[in-house]
Amino acid sequence: MIMKQIVVAESLTKHYGDFPALKGVSFHISEGECFGLLGHNGAGKSTTLKMLYGLARVESGQLRLFDHPISLTPPAIKQILGVVPQEDNLDPDLPVLENLITYARLFGIGRVQAREKSLAMLRFMGLDAKEDSLIDALSGGQKRRLVIARALLNSPRLLILDEPTTGLDPQGRHLVWQKLRGLKSEGVTMVLTTHYMEEAAQLCDRLVIMHEGLVLTEGTPSELVASHVLPFVIEIRLPLDAIPDDIGDRVNAFGGEALPVMEGLFLYTREGNRLWQQIGDWGLPQHSCFLRPASLEDVFLRLTGRGTEP
Repeated sequence: MIMKQIVVAESLTKHYGDFPALKGVSFHISEGECFGLLGHNGAGKSTTLKMLYGLARVESGQLRLFDHPISLTPPAIKQILGVVPQEDNLDPDLPVLENLITYARLFGIGRVQAREKSLAMLRFMGLDAKEDSLIDALSGGQKRRLVIARALLNSPRLLILDEPTTGLDPQGRHLVWQKLRGLKSEGVTMVLTTHYMEEAAQLCDRLVIMHEGLVLTEGTPSELVASHVLPFVIEIRLPLDAIPDDIGDRVNAFGGEALPVMEGLFLYTREGNRLWQQIGDWGLPQHSCFLRPASLEDVFLRLTGRGTEP
């Protein structure tokens, strides 16, 4: 079954002064899928999203939203977008419910309906007990969920999420993930940026990994893991100067690969258990090592050549 393409980006470029934020970025997003943009700060993720929701103009290349060619996203298309920006920009002078009602009114929604939709979104995000609270009285996680609730008031066809769970504790992050899965099951198309590899693996049907304004690879999470790294990893949790110098050569001879990561070393292999039994003979104590399946984070580390950022 061929899905309708909601977003088609071809060779997008963008400069801020002399700095090339995007260097020819291409991707497409199909109706009903969750599409991810992964990368370190400065990779071009937020610039790409700003082109989608109209805060950045297409400098060169082509961008089509809902089959319309776009240079700067017009109001008619903004009406069917929901935007969760990277920073919470709620109005601190208004209580929670009024924040939502006021925002809904900007989309031409009548006050009675705006109140009904606002209350429904508060219930959906588990914030109905907070409708009279001031913004400054909310926790960071509650503010983030409120921003997501606000983005849903106009029943968007495309929900744009710029690092939706940054700053949340694990419980809050999992709650947001569950709510986003529910929206996806209802057919909402989503595009998100994230630093969290687990978040991308949990939510995204497809994704791109970006680095310094370029797309390095694209695919489903499982496709990327299968294509770019061997299936098992042993993390050596020792300082590099405490690791025997010949470990890399031994792993290569074993048919695997050793990859320095920050201040440690990761060993990739097709035969995790067999390599695990071997490392003790090579001078690596098992209690300082950890065997696990390869993940999207391993793909990210390999392709970007850098450790993750906080």
